Amino acid sequence: MASGSDRNPIIIGGLPSQVPDFDPEETQEWLDSLDAAVDERGRERARYLMLRLIERAREKRVAVPEMRSTDYVNTIATKDEPFFPGNEEIERKVLNATRWNAAVMVSRAQRPGIGVGGHIATFASSASLYDVGFNHFFRGKDEGDGGDQIFFQGHASPGVYARAYLLDRLTESQLDAFRQEKSKAPNGLSSYPHPRLMPDFWEFPTVSMGLGPLGAIYQARMNRYMEARGIADTSKSHVWAYLGDGEMDEPESLGQLSIAAREGLDNLTFVVNCNLQRLDGPVRGNGKIMQELESQFRGAGWNVIKLVWDRSWDPLLAQDRDGILVNKLNSTPDGQFQTYATETGAYIREHFFGDDHRLRAMVENMTDDQILHLGRGGHDHKKIYAAYAAAKAHKGQPTVILAQTVKGWTLGPNFEGRNATHQMKKLTVEDLKGFRDRLHLPIPDKDLEDGAPPYYHPGRDSEEIQYMHDRRKGLGGYVPTRVVRAKPLQLPDDKAYAGAKKGSGQQKIATTMAFVRVLKDLMRDKEIGKRFVPIAPDEYRTFGMDAFFPSAKIYNPLGQQYESVDRELLLAYKESPTGQMLHDGITEAGCTASLIAAGSAYATHGEPLIPVYVFYSMFGFQRTGDQFWQMADQLSRGFVLGATAGRTTLTGEGLQHADGHSQLLASTNPACVAYDPAYGYEIAHIVKDGLRRMYGENAEDIFYYLTVYNEPILHPAEPADADVEGILKGLHRVKPGEKGEHTAQILASGVAVPWAVEAQQILADEWNVKADVWSATSWNELRRDAVEAEEHNLLHPEEEQRVPYVTQKLQGAEGPKVAVSDWMRSVPDQIARWVPGTYQSLGADGFGFADTRGAARRFFHIDAQSIVLSVLTELAKEGKVDRSLLKQAIDRYQLLDVAAADAGEAGGDA
Repeated sequence: MASGSDRNPIIIGGLPSQVPDFDPEETQEWLDSLDAAVDERGRERARYLMLRLIERAREKRVAVPEMRSTDYVNTIATKDEPFFPGNEEIERKVLNATRWNAAVMVSRAQRPGIGVGGHIATFASSASLYDVGFNHFFRGKDEGDGGDQIFFQGHASPGVYARAYLLDRLTESQLDAFRQEKSKAPNGLSSYPHPRLMPDFWEFPTVSMGLGPLGAIYQARMNRYMEARGIADTSKSHVWAYLGDGEMDEPESLGQLSIAAREGLDNLTFVVNCNLQRLDGPVRGNGKIMQELESQFRGAGWNVIKLVWDRSWDPLLAQDRDGILVNKLNSTPDGQFQTYATETGAYIREHFFGDDHRLRAMVENMTDDQILHLGRGGHDHKKIYAAYAAAKAHKGQPTVILAQTVKGWTLGPNFEGRNATHQMKKLTVEDLKGFRDRLHLPIPDKDLEDGAPPYYHPGRDSEEIQYMHDRRKGLGGYVPTRVVRAKPLQLPDDKAYAGAKKGSGQQKIATTMAFVRVLKDLMRDKEIGKRFVPIAPDEYRTFGMDAFFPSAKIYNPLGQQYESVDRELLLAYKESPTGQMLHDGITEAGCTASLIAAGSAYATHGEPLIPVYVFYSMFGFQRTGDQFWQMADQLSRGFVLGATAGRTTLTGEGLQHADGHSQLLASTNPACVAYDPAYGYEIAHIVKDGLRRMYGENAEDIFYYLTVYNEPILHPAEPADADVEGILKGLHRVKPGEKGEHTAQILASGVAVPWAVEAQQILADEWNVKADVWSATSWNELRRDAVEAEEHNLLHPEEEQRVPYVTQKLQGAEGPKVAVSDWMRSVPDQIARWVPGTYQSLGADGFGFADTRGAARRFFHIDAQSIVLSVLTELAKEGKVDRSLLKQAIDRYQLLDVAAADAGEAGGDA
C-alpha cells in the first residue's frame, strides 16, 4: 500500500486568494514570461509550456490543479515506451488463431437447428487488450496464492474460450457446445462468465453491466483488507477489470470510484475498451467518450492513461509543430471517427485531412491504403504493453486505461464499426474468406464452402502454441481458473450459542439485538472469530452493533487521524488499519460488493471469510437484488441480515422503509436460504446450521438471509424438547393450545409470533377455541422442500412418493390453519397447496405508511384481534361456530376502526 506521502493531497488546486503575495516582483516576472511566449511563439506554444510546467510541478509534488482532460492523444509518449519483451510475430499468429476460433464458435452456434447465437464484435475489438494481458501480465494461481483477479467483459467470453481451446484447456466438442449447457452436457459452455455454471474456469460473473467494475473495486479493497488483518498475503495480487465504454453509463460503473482513490488502491486497473459503440449505436455520437471518462476518473482521483492511437500515427504527430493535427483530433466527434472506421482511405484523406493545407501536407506522401490503416491504440501490442506496465508501476492511485478500438475489428467491412455489429452473429462464406485472408490463416476455400466453418489449431508442437504455454508457465498458470483450496473451518460448539438459548428473561429485545448477541459471542471464538467480516451501510448504531467498535474496530487503511468527537464514550467510534468491521458509508451497492468479495475469499485466496451484512431490510433485495444474483453466481457464502424488517415494524419511517416483500424476492434466488425467525434460540440454531453448511465439511455454495426486527419482545428460553429439525426446515410448534372446545392452528413468522400467542389466549378465554401456535421460521424453505418432493414424484412414479415436510408436520393438526406475518400474503401463500385442510392467510399487502405499530397492524388486519376473527371465520365456514359470532368479534374489537387499536410497543431501533 502507498504511504501517506505517496498519496494525493486532500487539497490540490485553487488560487489561494486569502494568501498575500510575498514577492509581487517575482510573480510579475512569471506573468511577463507567459505574455512573451504568447506574443512571440503563439498560443499553442504557450499552452505546451504551461502543460509542461504543470506536469513538472506534479512530479515535484507541488499542489497544483490537475488537468481534468488532456489532448486526444496517447498519455505515454513514444520516447517513454518501455522495451516490449514479447515476440510480436508469434503473438500476432496466436491472436489471429484466437480471433478466428472465437468468431467461428459463435457462427457455428447459429447453425440451423441450434440458433443460440452469441456475440463476436466485442472480443474482436478487445482481443489485443486481452492478449497482452495473457502473455505478459495476468498472474495465475500455481504459486499457491490467489494470483491476479480478472473481471473479463461478459460479451468477450468467446475469445477467452477460443484461447483456452488453443491451450488444450477446452476441446472442439466443448466449443461446439457453446450456449448448450444442458443438451450438450457435460461439454456445455456458458454464454458469459458464470462461475456457478463453470466453477473450475470462471471466477467472476460480469455480464450484468455495471456490476463488474463495482465488484472489481471492492475485490481490490478486500485484498488489502485481508492483508492488513493478516489473513492472507495478497501483496502480489492485481485486479484487472475489462469494461466497455457503453457500460460506463451504468451508475454502478462509476458510482464507487472515490473509494478506490480514497484508499489508494494501486492494486487495481480498469481497462475500458472504447470502441465508441453501445449495443445499437455510438456511445457519444456528438461528443467524445474518452474525454468524458478521463474527466470523471481524474476528478475522482484516479491515474488515467489514454491509449488512443497506434504507432502508425507517431510520425504524423511528431510533425505537428503547430498543433493543427492535435486540434483536429480534439474536435472530431466520436460519431465521425466511427464513420472513418467504415470508410476508404480516400474518404479519410478528403474529410479528415482535407480541410486544412497543413493537414493535407502531412499525408501527401502516404497512399490511401496507408491512411486507411492509421489505427487505434487498443490494437497495438507495444502501446498496450506500455500502458499496462505504467499502470502496474504507478503507486498511490488506481489506474484506468482508456483504450480506443474498433468494434468488430478484423471481421470485415460488413462488421467493423457498424451500428448493428453487436447483434451480428453469423459470417457468410464471403465474410469468412475475407476474415481468413485478413488473418493469414491456411484454411482452404472448400472448408469454408461446405458445411460449418472449421476451427483452426496450428498444432500442439507449433512455436506459437509452445510460446503460449511458456508465457503462462512464467506467469504462474492458466487463467481464468477458479481453485478452491480452503479447508473446512473448525466450528464452535454449543457453548457459543448458550446465551441466545437462555432467552431474554424479563428484558424485551428485538430479534436484531438477539442476532447481534449471537454474533458477538461467535466473534470471540479463537478459531473463527477473526474470520467474521461485519458489514453495514452507515447504520451500525441503529442495529446495536456500536458495541463492537472498541474491540473489532472499523477498517480504515489510514487509521484514525483525528480525535473522535465521542472518544470519551465507552462505545466510541474507532477506526484502525487492522479493523475488522467494514463501514462502507451510505451505499448498499458498495456493501453488497464487499459481501460478495468477502464471501468468495475461500476460493479467491483460499482463506474463508464469514461476511455478515446488516442493512435496512427494505434496501436489500429490492435495491441490490441484481448483486444478490451476482453473489449466487460467484458462489459467495455468508450471512445477510434484513434488519428493521416487516411492513409495520419500523413505525415512523413510512412507505419507503416498510418492507413487506423481501422474503418473496429472496425466494426467487436459488442460492438463498431465507429465514424469518421469531426468537433468539431459533436464531442460534439457524446460524449454527448456516456455518455448518457454508463452512464445514462438504460446504455448500449458498448464502443465508435472515429477516430480523426492531420491535422489543420477550424471548423465551429454548424448551427442553425444542424441535430443532422443525426450526431448520421451516416450521415448529412453539405453544400448544391448552383449552377450548374447537381446535385451530395459527402459523406465524418473525414478529407476528407474539401476535399469534396473544390471539391464542383471546381465543381460549373468550371464544372457547384451542389454537396451537407454530413458528414458520422459513416459508421459503417449506416451499422449496415441497417443490422438490413434487418434482421427484413426477419423475419417479414407481418409487415411494415423497410427502412435503409441511404436509407431514400439519397432517395430524386439527382444525383450520390461519397464517399470519408482517409480509404480504404471497409470502405465507407459498405453502398453501401443501397444507392439509382449510388454509387462510393474513398479510400486509399494499404500501406501507407511518403510524403506530398497532394502528398499522389494525389497518392491514394482521394484529391479534384480526387473527382471532380469521380463526372464527374459518371455523364458521366449517360449521363449527355460528356466523353471528363474526360480527360480534368485529364490534367487540372495533376492527373497522384503525384508531381503536392499542398503539403497541414503541421504539426499539435495534
